[in-house]
Formats: sequence, C-alpha cells, structure tokens
Amino acid sequence: MKISCTVLNERKKNFFFDSNSPTPVVAFLSVTSKIAGLALATRILNILFVFSPNEWKIFLEILAILSMILGNLVAITQTSMKRMLAYSSISQIGYILIGLITSDLKGYTSMTIYVFFYIFMNLGTFACIILYSLRTGTDNIRDYAGLYVKDPLLSFSLTLCLLSLGGLPPLTGFFGKVYLFWCGWQSGFYLLVFIALITSVISLYYYLKIIKLILTKKNNEINPYIQAYIITSPTFFSKNPVEFVMIFCALGSTFLGVIINPIFSFFQDSLSLSVFFIK
Repeated sequence: MKISCTVLNERKKNFFFDSNSPTPVVAFLSVTSKIAGLALATRILNILFVFSPNEWKIFLEILAILSMILGNLVAITQTSMKRMLAYSSISQIGYILIGLITSDLKGYTSMTIYVFFYIFMNLGTFACIILYSLRTGTDNIRDYAGLYVKDPLLSFSLTLCLLSLGGLPPLTGFFGKVYLFWCGWQSGFYLLVFIALITSVISLYYYLKIIKLILTKKNNEINPYIQAYIITSPTFFSKNPVEFVMIFCALGSTFLGVIINPIFSFFQDSLSLSVFFIK
C-alpha cells in the first residue's frame, strides 16, 4: 500500500507535465478556438464568396464529414480522458459546421445555440476531468472504474455532461443537435445530416463505455486510485471553484434544452438585428 501511495503522489506531481498540454489549457482552447474560428469564417465566407457560395459550401461539407468521421473513430481508440475529449471536440466542430453551411438565418441561429450549449457540456466535462486528476494524478480512462463509490457527485456530473455531448434525449445536447440537423435537412444537405446522425451514435458508444466503467468495479475490486481518492469538499455548495463550475455546467447540460424555444427566438432576433445593421 505504501508503494502504491508513493506512485500516486508521483503521478499527481507529474500529471500536468506528462501530457502534451495542461488540461485547463486544452479546455480553454477547445471552446474559444471554435467560437473565434466560426465567427471569423462566417464573416469572411459571406463577404468574399457572397456571389458564389457553392464553392465554399462544398469545401466545408467535405471538412465537416471528415471531422465527424475521423474525430469519433480516433476518439474510440484513446485511453486518456483528455485526449478522448480532444478528438471528440473535432467531431463536434463537424456538427457545428452544418449550421454554417446552410448559410441562412435559421442555420446561423442553430449553430450559435449549439455552440452556446457546447460551452456548458464541454467545460463541464473538462471540469470533471480536472477535478478527478487533481485528486488522483491520472486521466487514464480505466482508472475511473468504480468512481461512483467515492464521489457520486462527480460521477453523476460527468455522466450528464457526456450523455449531453452524445445528444441523448432529453438532455441539452439532444435539443441542440435536433435544431442543427433539422436546419441542415431543410436546406437539402441530406448526406451531411445522415453522417452526423451515424457519428452521433458512435460517440454515444464510447461515452457509454466510460459511464459503464464509472458505475462498475472491475472484478469487484476498487483500483488504487479510487482507494486513495480524497474528497476535499464533500458538500453540494462547494468552495472549490472547479467543483462549482462542474455542478453549474452539469445543470446547464441537463436543463437548458427545456427552454430552447425562448433561446432560439432570442438568438434569432439578435442575429437578425446584427445582419440589419451590417447591411
């Protein structure tokens, strides 16, 4: 037991240096890069190619399909939670591009809504990963086995965020994808929407594998990381900022879809005004 504790302490010390990038940096870039890139692409493509939109639509459609397929297929093979979520975010950009490709007000609105929902789902998942990593020093997927025994709150929050990312009803991600895919279908991008649906099912597969691991113990034994797991703030109203973000984003990933109609109207009106003033 003494040896295992020593190993755990070393893993905690070296966690942020063993990986390619610190987890908070990955979480920040996975959200801000998408928002900035999509905003810039929307402005540039609609200015430079206003008279010939078909060329850039074909290019983006190919890019979206490759992102959805490769992102999900590579994510399945990962053993690190951080890398799995990073490759999963590549597939998410493919879904978001559907709204940009439609190049109409409803498409832009559905894209904006999904990005808004994605902030909650993605940051909530990364908050869970960061919190677990700080307490154990590992982000290996197999080391999450039996986590619910020691930390039901983190387990439940991570489960909700992952299922919402996968688009399981009636969570927030489901409503965001429904609006996004429906706009793509109405615009005639049937192949793109079909591939998006198939890859969403693939993403649910590896998300559910992680959730099953969290809720079960391998060979009815608790792994050393869970045995040494220490909850520093066991109360719901936590003073830990990472835990607060985790709870807040988990709630958003669960219940925001219930009020999607007012959110859709708000973003649609805001985008209509912005287009009016630009013109």
